[in-house]
Amino acid sequence: MNRINQSNCARIPTAEGHFQLCIYYDESADKEHLALILGDVAGQAHVLTRLHSECFTGDVLGSLRCDCGPQLRRAMELISQEGRGIILYLRQEGRGIGLRDKLRAYNLQDQGYDTVEANLMLGHQADARDYGAAAIMLQDLGVKSIRLMTNNPDKIESLQRLGIVVSQRLALETAVHQENYAYLQTKVSRMRHLLDLETAVAAAFVPPVSSSRPFVTLSYAQSIDGSISRRRGEPLAISGPESLQFTHQLRANHAAILVGIGAVLADDPRLTVRLVPGRNPQPVILDSHLRFPVTARLLRSDCRPWIMTTTAAPQEREAALQAAGAQIARLPANRQGRVSLPAALDYLGQQQISSLMVEGGAEVISSFLNERLANQLIVTVAPLLVGGLHAVNSLAGAGNMALPQLRNAQYQQLGADLILSAGLSWEPV
Repeated sequence: MNRINQSNCARIPTAEGHFQLCIYYDESADKEHLALILGDVAGQAHVLTRLHSECFTGDVLGSLRCDCGPQLRRAMELISQEGRGIILYLRQEGRGIGLRDKLRAYNLQDQGYDTVEANLMLGHQADARDYGAAAIMLQDLGVKSIRLMTNNPDKIESLQRLGIVVSQRLALETAVHQENYAYLQTKVSRMRHLLDLETAVAAAFVPPVSSSRPFVTLSYAQSIDGSISRRRGEPLAISGPESLQFTHQLRANHAAILVGIGAVLADDPRLTVRLVPGRNPQPVILDSHLRFPVTARLLRSDCRPWIMTTTAAPQEREAALQAAGAQIARLPANRQGRVSLPAALDYLGQQQISSLMVEGGAEVISSFLNERLANQLIVTVAPLLVGGLHAVNSLAGAGNMALPQLRNAQYQQLGADLILSAGLSWEPV
């Protein structure tokens, strides 16, 4: 039996309220655990409670590799809103392996091992934490039962075996992003954590705000052999339902969405957010010769399209499209007579568009890459063999395409599809 005694307590004023911080000394482990308490909890039932294992990198430094810091702050906020609650801060750094080996595990993770594999390779258990001290602390504080803020069923089961009544589990989910996605996915797949990553994962790809031009995300779906359609001008359904939902969340994360006129003529897209809650992005169409049909569905949507064309486009087509509700922007042309992409991005920046999702088609995707105008790449790869048109090809008259380096590449599986996301950077020329 652990010998754990409360020693000192003091008032701790915080932005979330005035807490009491009490130290519990664990003689057997020679550790000082902490109890952060708000309000009167003695003799109370259903006390809002968080068991939080120490995480110096996340709690103090704000490391993005884990969700520990945001969970701690969120727990304090929720307790403050309730006016009563407990956070037990347990000195179990790195799921019990200590800070030194936690950093060694991080280095292994950077080599491609997941957090469980890294711990095992260092001779530790996947999770070496023990919640005996937490049970004693809760008993000392006199709570009758708790509502536990956790995504980890092992915490609930451990406390229940130790005689603590857990009357309810409350999810404690925080932002998912590229730095912590693999870590959270391992928690779900290998440690039973109760996280709904499929609906939250697209929040990992919220673009930053840019000052003059929008942040550009290239996003498309392809078969495993690299095809986006069987032949030019022929639409092909590639993505599964889970990755389609992901794509709609990506749309909601961006201020505008851009496609070329070829995609409009082939598919008559709506370019809206329909499968998830969120705001529809502003549709933007590259159409150098104003071939946009006045019967297109985009002209019947609440958010009418902005059509970017050149000074050579027919005036009568402009009048017809404006009458149908489109906004026409005449921009400089490049040497091939197409809309200049730098000019298009400058125009969108002037319209206060901070982020742009580019969905295609192949010529548009290749053009953004060739002109080094993309910041992020997100590709859905479906387990299909098509043998058709590829998304990335050298442009006629452009010579060899300038291909970027992928940085911070992340992979995730949604249904049967694989999602690749990466930042883009080019070597100096």
